[in-house]
Amino acid sequence: MFKRDVKSLGDVLQHYLRKEGLETPLLQMRVVDAWPKIVGESVSGYTAERFIKNQVLFVKVTNPALRQNLSMMHTRLTKRLNEVVGTSVITDVRVY
Repeated sequence: MFKRDVKSLGDVLQHYLRKEGLETPLLQMRVVDAWPKIVGESVSGYTAERFIKNQVLFVKVTNPALRQNLSMMHTRLTKRLNEVVGTSVITDVRVY
């Protein structure tokens, strides 16, 4: 009989995503989608746009006082967002 190398579906999908270069964009999308969970729905309501460029999450906040507060928390936000995703995807959060 042949001995089969049985792999879990998760391992097969992860290998495929990595091979096709889709793992990083997927993780980045998870970081962007995790923003409301980290800051809460009320703060997220003042967020106009979010995107990642060069491993930095840029977040546009419409309230100036909230913008300043979040800017001072950028290290903590970076850490929490990476924890939610489970790996280091971003290096900083910039609020503008």
